Amino acid sequence: MSLTSDPSPAAPSAQEAPKRPAIPVPATADAYGISRSSPPLAADATAPATPPEVPTPVSTPTAVTASAQAAAQRARDHLLALQSDEGWWKGNLETNVTMDAEDLFMKQFLGIRGREETEQTARWIRSQQQPDGSWATFYGGPADLSTTIEAYIALRLAGDRVDAPHMARAAELVRAQGGIAASRVFTRIWLAALGQWSWDDVPVIPPELILAPSWLPLNVYDFACWARQTIVALTIVGSLRPAHDLGFDIDELKVPAAERRRAPLRSWEGAFERLDKLLHRYERRPIKLLRSLALRRATEWVVARQEADGCWGGIQPPWVYSVMALHLMGYPLNHPVIAAAFRGMDRYVIRRETPEGPARQIEACQSPVWDTALAVVALSDAGVPGDHPAMVRAGEWLVNEEVRIAGDWAIRRPELAPGGWAFEFDNDFYPDVDDTAEVVLALRRLLGDGHVSVTGTGRSGPGSPAGSGPGAGSRSGPGSGSGPGSGSGSGSGSGSGSGSGSSAGAAARTGRPNTVADADPTLAAAIRAAAARGVDWSVGMRSSNGAWGAFDADNVQMLATKIPFCDFGEVVDPPSADVTAHLVEMLADLGRSDHPITQRAVQWLLDNQEPGGSWFGRWGVNHVYGTGAVVPALVAAGVPTDHPAITAAVRWLLEHQSPEGGWGEDLRSYTDPAWIGRGELTASQTAWALLALLAVDPHSLAVKRGVRWLCETQRPDGTWDEPHFTGTGFPGDFSLNYNLYRLVFPLTALGRYVSLTGVTTP
Repeated sequence: MSLTSDPSPAAPSAQEAPKRPAIPVPATADAYGISRSSPPLAADATAPATPPEVPTPVSTPTAVTASAQAAAQRARDHLLALQSDEGWWKGNLETNVTMDAEDLFMKQFLGIRGREETEQTARWIRSQQQPDGSWATFYGGPADLSTTIEAYIALRLAGDRVDAPHMARAAELVRAQGGIAASRVFTRIWLAALGQWSWDDVPVIPPELILAPSWLPLNVYDFACWARQTIVALTIVGSLRPAHDLGFDIDELKVPAAERRRAPLRSWEGAFERLDKLLHRYERRPIKLLRSLALRRATEWVVARQEADGCWGGIQPPWVYSVMALHLMGYPLNHPVIAAAFRGMDRYVIRRETPEGPARQIEACQSPVWDTALAVVALSDAGVPGDHPAMVRAGEWLVNEEVRIAGDWAIRRPELAPGGWAFEFDNDFYPDVDDTAEVVLALRRLLGDGHVSVTGTGRSGPGSPAGSGPGAGSRSGPGSGSGPGSGSGSGSGSGSGSGSGSSAGAAARTGRPNTVADADPTLAAAIRAAAARGVDWSVGMRSSNGAWGAFDADNVQMLATKIPFCDFGEVVDPPSADVTAHLVEMLADLGRSDHPITQRAVQWLLDNQEPGGSWFGRWGVNHVYGTGAVVPALVAAGVPTDHPAITAAVRWLLEHQSPEGGWGEDLRSYTDPAWIGRGELTASQTAWALLALLAVDPHSLAVKRGVRWLCETQRPDGTWDEPHFTGTGFPGDFSLNYNLYRLVFPLTALGRYVSLTGVTTP
C-alpha cells in the first residue's frame, strides 16, 4: 500500500543511472575536533554508581536557555564550515586496528605491500596499544584477543622486534588468553591464507552455497547483506586454500589449544559442529563439476556486486576478501575490476601527522549520506532555513544520491519499486531504510513540510517535535502527500543569522518558513518526487511482524547464527527498535499516525520495551540510543506522554543521568548488564537522552541539567571532545566512532531546546 500520492516511476537501467561525484580523500581528524585527552575507564573498572536522588543545583531557566542559544550558534557555525563544496558532510569513521592490519595482510598476500605505507600504518597501530600490551575494539575497552593478534602481526610485518617491550607484552597477553587457537574465525582465516595456520582448523562454508535457491534454508540471502558479501567471497578463498608467505613464523603466539567439548548433538550448534567435520572431508574431494560451477557462479556474483567506486557494500571486509577471491580465480592485479577496487581503497585512508611521523589509518566505511542528512536536520533545528545556500547544496547532493536500481533487497520484495538511500557515496545494491528515513526527514525540512509546531498542536505531548530520535534526528518522510507549509518548520524559518536579509523579509511577507523552493523550484520538485519514492520503498521494506530491519525484510533466519563459521558478530538483520522508531517518526510526520501500518509498528515498539523501561539500541550505544529514538517516535505517533511506557522510559533516563547532568553508556553494556546506561559521559549520548526528554517535557529539570552540561563541555570552536565510541556495527563485537556525532546531535538537542523554550537562535 502506497502512503504517498506520487506513484514511483519505473527504475532506470544501470546505464541511465546518474554519474556519481568523485569520492574525496577524508579530511584530517583534527577538522572534526577529535581529542584523545579524555581518560578511558580502567580495564577492571566497575560500573559507575547510580546518580544520587537529589539533583545538583542548576542555573535559572533564562540563563540555561541563553547559554544554549550561544552554544547552538557556535556549533551551527562550526558545522556549516565543514560542508564540502559538493554539498555533503562526512565525519571520519573510526573503528579498530584490525582494519589497518588486514590492509597490510591483503597486500602481503598479493605481493604488493610497500615499505612506506607499512611504516605509516604501524605508527597508527602502535599509537592505539594499551598499557597492558593489548589492543581493544573500542576506545578504553578491554583487551581483545583477535585484535591484539592481528595488530601484533602487522607490527612484525613493519619490522618490530619480538623482544621489544611493547611486542613482548602483547605476545604474553595473547598466550595468556589462549593463543591463536582461541581467536575468532576471521583471524585464523588470515593466518591460514598467510601460511601460519592450517585450513583444516578453520570452519568450512563451501562455494556450493551460492547454488542454493532463495527458498532453501541457509541460502546466501538468509545472511545479512554485510555477512552475505563477506561469506560469498570467502567461500572462494576457503575452497582454494591458499598459503602465501608471511615472511616469518609466529610461534610465540601459539599455545596448546584448550580442550573443547562438543555441543550436544540435539542442539543446532552440535549438529553444525558435526556437519563441519563432514564438510572438511568433502573439501578434500569435492564433486569436480559441481565445485567448478559453484566457483564460477560465486565469482560472477562477486563481480556483479562491485559498486561504482570499486568497493563491495561500501565496507572493508567484503572489499578485501573479494579482491583476494578474484585474484585467486585468475584476475590479474591490472584487471579493471581489481584496479577499480584499489582506487576506491585509497579514498578510505585517513592520514595523520604525529610526532613520530605521518600515520595511516583505514576507515572501515564512510557515512556521507547519513552525516549529510543528520547535518541538515541539526541545522534546521538551529534556525537555518531551507533556502540557505548550504541547505540547497545539501538537498541537490542528496537527490543525486537516490538509489534507483534494484539490489539484493528485491529477493524478498520483488514487486517493490526501487527508491531510498544508502549510507555511503556508492552502495546502490544495499540502500537501507534507516538512512532513507533520515534523508526523507532532511528533505522534508528543506521543503518546509517537516517538524511540526513547537506548541505541539495535534500532538499529545507538550511541544513534541516530530523526529527527535537519535540516528534519525526525527526520521520523518516528506512523501508527496504533504504540501509545503504543512508544518511550521520550528526554528527553520527564523532566518536569523543564517539566511540573507531578503530571505528573512520573504518569510515575514509570506508568513511561512523559507524553503528550498524559494531558491530553486525545480530542485524542490525533484526533492519531493525522490522523497515520495523513498517513503514508498521504506514502507514496503517492513518485515512481516510490522517492524523494520535495516537492509532487508524478514532477514530473521536465526539458523545462520549457529554455524561455526559465523563467530564475527551479527549475521542476520532482524527488525530493531531504533530503526522501527525512525520509520514510525517518518510516518507520523506525514500525518499517517492513525494508519494501520504505523499503529502496528507502534505496538511492536511497546511490546519490545525492556523491563527497566529502556529500549535496546541496535545501531547506537545502546539503551540510551534506543530510548532516545523510540520515545520521540511514540509521542509523535500519538502515544500520550503519561502512557506507562513513556513514563517508564523517562524514569529510566532520569535514573541514569549523571550528577554532572550528562549521560554516557559503555559498549560493554551489550555483553554485561552492569554497564547498561553507565559509562563516561559523551555529548552524543547526552543529546540522545535530551531528544527523548524534550519530546515529553522540554521544561523539566533533567532537560535543563543536560543542556547545561552540553554548554559547559563545548569546545571554543563549537564542537565537543568525544573519543569514546557511540556507534554500533555488531553489538558487542564491532564498534564505531562517528566523528560527526559529537556535533550534529548536540546541535539538534540545543536547537530544539532553544525553540521549545521560546527563544530563537541568532
